[in-house]
This record gives sequence, structure tokens and C-alpha cells, in this order.
Amino acid sequence: MQLEKFSYDNKIVRDFGIATIVWGVIGMTVGLLIAMQLYSVPMNLGNQYTTFGRIRPLHTNAVIFAFVGNAIFMGVYYSLQRLLKARMFSDLLSKIHFWGWQLIIVSAVITLPLGLTTSHEYAELEWPIDIAITVIWVVFGVNMFGTIIKRRERHLYVAIWFYIATFVTIAVLHIVNSVELPISFMKSYYVYAGVQDALVQWWYGHNAVAFFLTTPYLGLMYYFLPKMANRPVYSYKLSILHFWSLIFIYIWAGPHHLLYSSLPGWVQSLGVAFSIMLIAPSWGGMINGLLTLRGAWDKVREDVTLKFMVVALTAYGMATFEGPMLSLKQINGVAHFTDWIVAHVHVGALGWNGFLTFGVLYWLIPRIYKTELYSKKMASFHFWIGTLGILFYAVPMYWAGFTQGLMWKEFTAEGMLKYPNFLSTTLQIIPMHVLRSVGGALYLAGVIVMTYNLAKTMLHGSLVANEDAEAMPLEKIVVDAHPSDRAWHRVLERKPMKFMVLSLIIILIGGMVEMMPTFTIESNIPTITSVKPYSPLELQGRDLYIREGCVNCHTQTVRPFRSETERYGEYSKAGEFVYDHPFLWGSKRTGPDLARIGGKYSDAWHYNHLMDPTSMSPGSIMPLYHWLAEQKLDISTTPSKIRAMQQLGVPYPAGFDQQANNILKTEADKITKDLAENNIKVASDKEIVAIIAYLQRMGTDIKANKETIPSNQ
Repeated sequence: MQLEKFSYDNKIVRDFGIATIVWGVIGMTVGLLIAMQLYSVPMNLGNQYTTFGRIRPLHTNAVIFAFVGNAIFMGVYYSLQRLLKARMFSDLLSKIHFWGWQLIIVSAVITLPLGLTTSHEYAELEWPIDIAITVIWVVFGVNMFGTIIKRRERHLYVAIWFYIATFVTIAVLHIVNSVELPISFMKSYYVYAGVQDALVQWWYGHNAVAFFLTTPYLGLMYYFLPKMANRPVYSYKLSILHFWSLIFIYIWAGPHHLLYSSLPGWVQSLGVAFSIMLIAPSWGGMINGLLTLRGAWDKVREDVTLKFMVVALTAYGMATFEGPMLSLKQINGVAHFTDWIVAHVHVGALGWNGFLTFGVLYWLIPRIYKTELYSKKMASFHFWIGTLGILFYAVPMYWAGFTQGLMWKEFTAEGMLKYPNFLSTTLQIIPMHVLRSVGGALYLAGVIVMTYNLAKTMLHGSLVANEDAEAMPLEKIVVDAHPSDRAWHRVLERKPMKFMVLSLIIILIGGMVEMMPTFTIESNIPTITSVKPYSPLELQGRDLYIREGCVNCHTQTVRPFRSETERYGEYSKAGEFVYDHPFLWGSKRTGPDLARIGGKYSDAWHYNHLMDPTSMSPGSIMPLYHWLAEQKLDISTTPSKIRAMQQLGVPYPAGFDQQANNILKTEADKITKDLAENNIKVASDKEIVAIIAYLQRMGTDIKANKETIPSNQ
């Protein structure tokens, strides 16, 4: 039989590898900056474009979609070609994919500091960028499935199963979560509101972690770990069980981010049940990886790439045990909204994603450059300083989380909150935040050393852009040569389109069961008659609140705990949020909850607090927002915003868009008059007036009485 000669495209692998390194350094540097902002106000750099609220989403997008995203594509493009014994389907599509993805990242770097954000966590980018993401993802999918179709290997190896599941699930998540109504080039409102929006967002948010930070990395683990160790995967049967159970169970777990919220109880319970079940498939993958190294532990001691992989798998095991534990209501009630969650997330991000990426880079770059790694000592130094960095990061954050959770809930013997002032907790954990930034600096130092090491490796070698290979054509490979080839899964592995469709059905089941009833049964969100749409000035103020990223530090949902109702007021009801496009419940309390802030303080208090937070709250770590008093409110968008809200079902009367700005000016004049009576002179057309109006509105629609609270709440 005649072997076919072809070549692997290593240039695209090299390009994604360099992008991984560059964006990794940038994303982690921004991460270190925001870590320092949480104990040093001057680190906000005194301008509106570098405050914590604006650049925190820049950090998350940079490390998730730039660093991890490019690493995924680097690993997929390298392994896919070799597993399928075929060059990528189209060199042109590969280039479009690479440059399109980098342009999307650059657009995030530009828009997020400008305050152009949807506020959905991990999905903050506005609608034109969402469209670009969809286009580039389709390009990636066509290139991947085109390569699968022209393969010279009949069976799809386990790594490719995870790549297929990643592609179809991320496509579904992105499309469903990005249904927005544009009102201008860089402004849109989500079509979902309140509880529905929260459910969609955390269905997306949790599964973005599952299918962007986990499943593709499991695919990379299944390919690169056996290659590094020169051993076969421990168990093929365990791989099958791991894959199908993981993608089925993971999709149900999103609601555990919304426990004790106004999300329907049955949805919360489903989220908890499936989160607990996640331990089994997650640890199945970890065990399959670690047992692949059985008999190779001497090699682990000598090979730094395997050291990175072992710590990565260990971190994956820790994070995927802790996640289900945090979904238990008793633990969640203490841990949620605290730094405990920050520690949990970063054990996975720094340990699992970071270390596995480093291991792959150290193994892959010398191979495509046909040279030795420049310095094994530097790589070993990176391993140890990186490991130390993770410990210095995670341990203080766990300590801070325990401290917050317990201080927030502690009562005196007389039955009063022991720490009624939220700021007392913030000040208590500042030393832990300092230590966290030390850990981040150590981790970043290791990445910088790696960058130098790999750059020198590239300079000493020469890229083999087109690596020669040969293989037998697919049609000449004998089918069903062995009885095991007739097993159901072996048959499925020969049918990539059926495999993709089955994966799609599996991941759609959970999402449809959880979301469809909430969207179709009106009684799930009872009407509260006293809840009214936002006034024009309040609506503009809400958009400013979103622009400044206030939701990154402040929640807007009071849970039904005595410790919270004593501190913040009446617990939150689903009907309060029916006009909220988007919802702003938040996921972290760096500052106090604001759900009931309206009417609690005077307009003058809010003005002074925004201009200099320490004047009202000594010791505050909140940035100064002086530009709000300097910048003029853009009211040209008011009519289009009102019309958009009307399209989304908000009951503004007909023709209200034409009256809105006159009403807005009347509201603004009232606030500026009140400020003037407190010796504060500010023009009524400034942004600070609008944001004060929104703050004063929050939580004032309902009162804790039988007339306004639905009986089933």
C-alpha cells in the first residue's frame, strides 16, 4: 500500500504559543495590579480607565480568553493534526482564526477600560464583539471538522472527543447568553431580565468554566501527558465514562451560584444535586491522568514538564472536589460572596490551567524548533516559584474568606450584629490581601522567567514550519479487524458528525430542563404591584453604575439570613427585578450589598462618598470617582433607551420616550437643589446626579408587609 506524504502546520502552533505567552504576561500583570488595588487606593492610578471596577473584567477576559484561549488553540492545532494524521483543513482558515481571535482580545483591551460592558461575568464584551466571537468560533469549527473529515486515522482518540464537546457547547452557551437588543454601536440591553437573566448568566458562567477551562484542557491532558511520559492512557473505559458523564452532569450545575437567591427553589436544588454528582467524573479524569504515570515516577522527578502536569492534575482534583462542596447550602451560606471563592477559582486557574499550559509549552516549543530547552534549571525554578506563588495566593484568600464569612454572621450575646459596620471586615483582611499580591508576584515572576527561557529556546533553534509526515489513506485502513472495533463506542468514534450531534443533545438536556419552565411559566416570577420601571434619570444612572463596574464589588441581593436582613434590610424577592436588564446581583462583596441602599443616606452623603469615600467611611478602599462630577451626562441616548426597554416589555406609556428627557431634567434639578442646601454646588447635567438618583432608588419599591410581598415568596 502506498503511503501518502503530507506535512503538519507548525507555524500556526507557534503563533498561538507566542500569543499565549504574551497575553499571559499581560493578563497576570493586570491581575497583580487589581490585587494591589484592594488594599491601596492609589493603585487605581487616579483616573477612570484603571479603577478596579473597570479593569477587573479586563483581567478575567485576558486570562480566560487570551491566555487560556490561545493555549487551547495551540494545543488543539498541534495534537489534532497528529491524532488525525492530516494537516489542518485550511491554512487560510487557521490564519483567519489566529488573527481574528487576537483582534477580539485587542477589542476587549480597548472597550473594557472605557466602560463599554454588558456586566455579565465572563461575557462583558458588547454585541459587535459577540458577533465577531461567533464568526471566529465558526471558522475554528469548520477548520476542525474539515480536518476530522479528511483524516487518515479511522478512530477519534479521546482528546478529540473533548475538543468536539468544547466546540458545540461553547457555541450554544455564547449564543444563548448573548441575546441582546442593541441601542447603539457599543450599547445593548439583555433581552432577559432579573431572575431569568441571572439563571442564563450563571448557566453560561459556570459552563464557561466547564467547557472552556476544563474540557479542552482535559483533551490536552489526554494527549500531552502520555506523550511526555511515553506511556498509554491508564484506562480507555474510564475515558469513556469520564467524558460522557462529565459533559452530561456539568451543564446542570450552574444554579449553585445562586443559592439562597430569589431563583426558584427547585432550580437551586437541581444545581446542588448535579454539582455533588460532578465529583465522580471529575475525579475519574484526574485518576486516569495520574495513573497514566504509574511506573514513571522516576521520570517525573527528572522531567520538569511532568512536574507541571502532576501539580496541574492535583489542582484540578482539589478544585473539582471543593466546587461541589461549596454547592452544599450550609457551606455556601458561609462562603458565598467571600474571598473563599476567589481562592477556589484561582487554585483551578493558576494550578490546573496555568501549570498545564506551562508544561505543554516547555514540551512543545523545543519540538517544533528541533532543539533542546534553553535552560532546564530556569524551568525548574519556574516550577518551584510558581508552586510557592499558588500557596501564597490561595492560603491567605482562604483565611480571608473564613474571616469574612464568620464576621458577617457573628452576633453578640444580646442578639445584635457584632460587626454591624461592613468596613470592619474589609480592614481585618487587608494583610491577607497583601500576602495574596505577594503570591501573585511570585507566580508572575515565574511566567516572566519562562518567557525568557522559551524566547532563548526559539532563538537557538529553527522553526520547522511544515513538518513532513506520511500515513496510509483512510479508505485503505482495514475496518473491524478486531471484535473490539465493533463495540458501540468504537463505532461511534468512526462517525464524527454523529458524535457531535450526540454531544449536543447531551448538553442541551440540562439547560432546557432548568431554563424552559422559568421562561414559560409566568407564575414563577409573581408580580409585585409596587415595583415600577426606572425613571429616565435612574435608568441613565444605572447604566453609569454598570459602566463603572460597581457590580464587581457590590452585590444587589439580600439572602434570607438574619445576619443579612439585620445588616441590609428585607430579603430580596423575584418580583423586584422584573425590569432589570441586566440583573446586577453580583458574585463578590468587596463592599456591602446595595440592594436596600435607597433612602438610607442623603444625596449629600452619596456625593461625598463618591468624591472621597474615606470622608464618609474612614479606611475605605473604594476608588475616588471625581470624574462623575466633571463629565456631562449624555442624554441624547435617553429616548432610544426608553424605546428599547419598551420593546423588552417594560411598561412605559406610549410616547414616553419623547417626554423622558424633560422628566429627567426635572429629577436632576431636584437632586441638585437638595445638594445645594448642603453647600454642594454641582450642575444638574453631570453624571454624578444620575448615579445618585439610581442609588437612591435601589430597594425602595417594596416594604416588608403583606400587601407587597407575594404569598409564595
